[in-house]
Amino acid sequence: MEVTFQDRFEALAYDVVTGLMRCLPFGLVSGFGAGLVKLIGPLTSKRHIVETGLRTAFPEKSDAEIKELMRAQWDNLGRTFAEFPLTDRLKPFESNSRVTIVGLEHFEANQPAIVISGHFANWEIMATVLTQSDHTVRITYRKVNNPLIDERVRKQREAYGTKFLVKKSTHAGGRELVEALRSGESIAILNDQKFNTGIEVPFFGEPAMTAPGAVRLALKTGHPLLPMIVTRQKSRFTVTFYPPIALEKTGKREADVLSGVKKVVAFTEDRIRENPAQWFWVHRRWPKALYRKANSQRDGKS
Repeated sequence: MEVTFQDRFEALAYDVVTGLMRCLPFGLVSGFGAGLVKLIGPLTSKRHIVETGLRTAFPEKSDAEIKELMRAQWDNLGRTFAEFPLTDRLKPFESNSRVTIVGLEHFEANQPAIVISGHFANWEIMATVLTQSDHTVRITYRKVNNPLIDERVRKQREAYGTKFLVKKSTHAGGRELVEALRSGESIAILNDQKFNTGIEVPFFGEPAMTAPGAVRLALKTGHPLLPMIVTRQKSRFTVTFYPPIALEKTGKREADVLSGVKKVVAFTEDRIRENPAQWFWVHRRWPKALYRKANSQRDGKS
């Protein structure tokens, strides 16, 4: 891929910001990111995506409650982006860590596992736990459009232990995941974003295209589908492993996949309801038509 002038400029800006962040304490950087994005976020086009998502998921909430959730999710988003360059400082298995691990016995007892999660709180924290554990875990990732920044992001992830990255949504990546499981390695997949070639299932009552890959792998290999979630209290985190999701095996493969995907979505919904401000609301999870309709309705009221 050809590197453009814009790519180089963006990479330089990324280096400058990252260098400045690394001169400061983790908690200070986290708080700065929260304050900055709470100011900037509401001024961007993402504001409409966030508001539409929250109103779709929580139609019973008042305007004041939605406004407060919007403010809180900007706080979380700002902290998450600001914390990334400093993630290598986190040592989840050391004493006095910023990371508390709950339910580790589920991870230990279900090796190798297909670990699934979503974009909750700072999702990079989950990778630090998985890759600094006693087990080899291959983690899927989506390549950054700017190749220079993508290279930097990969190196930063390697700095905190993530050395086995698998490209999402590729045939080669799929084969690599199967081979990893067969060789006794666990894999980890973020399973909560829109997947255009996936399966349509209700997400908070509205149709949403959802990736079935993790469920298909679990049914094909017989390895457990193990959910985990991270939550935050400002710049401190709790990573929780849950018992495996029970999948139906009736012999009707596509029906079993659909049933499993619905269970994964239900799990995700439950975790969002517990901490609604800590999910990645700037992602357009539902079809574009839903967002266009919501925008036109808001314009009609104004």
